[in-house]
Amino acid sequence: MDSLVFNLRNVGVCYQRAASVPWKTSRFWALHDITYGVGRGQIIGVIGRNGAGKSTFLKILAGIIQPDTGTINRAKVTVTMQSLGAGFDQRLTGRQNIILNGLLLGMNKKHIVRREKDIIALADIAEFIDEPVKSYSSGMRARLGFSIAYHIDTDVILIDEALAVGDQAFKEKASELMKTKIKSGHTVMLVTHSMQMVKDLCDRVLHIEKGHSLPELSVKESIERYTAIVRKEKEPVR
Repeated sequence: MDSLVFNLRNVGVCYQRAASVPWKTSRFWALHDITYGVGRGQIIGVIGRNGAGKSTFLKILAGIIQPDTGTINRAKVTVTMQSLGAGFDQRLTGRQNIILNGLLLGMNKKHIVRREKDIIALADIAEFIDEPVKSYSSGMRARLGFSIAYHIDTDVILIDEALAVGDQAFKEKASELMKTKIKSGHTVMLVTHSMQMVKDLCDRVLHIEKGHSLPELSVKESIERYTAIVRKEKEPVR
């Protein structure tokens, strides 16, 4: 059995609603009573409809937020989290953001500079690397974010819809690179609405609906259950 990188027991997260919605209860639970173990070297798809609590779950793993109830035990691992638009200073250039992200993850500048050429090549943004990130398209930002996460040496990679944009060729390349990460012992948590990506990459699935984790099924059965739910709600399935 894989050793556990994260072990969550009865985890709950409560948020305060904005004052602009006074007709609703002032507090709501984004996650309810989540018990889940993440094994070393696993790639786990985190699925669920919009607002289900998927991003909150990743933030708990990353240590960005702490649970209001329950406990989470973390192994001594390094973690990087990549989500659309997150982790970048929009005023800085792509090159400066590579260095900033690496430093924030505890890498020394010399090591980051050694990886810089490979990061830029994978992101395919050499022509724009010295332009401010605010001028990048969503696809360019996604490619750069993924490339940084891929090349920076961390034990765990958390991806929150960062592969949802970009062309098909890049998505396929990213999928293949994720497979190499798994073979080398990295742990990946992937939040996505793409059931094809879950099918191609994941060996486990965590399905969250309205803050609750549903009983774990096989990858195939999880995809079928999710597809049935979103079709009933008339949400698009990709």
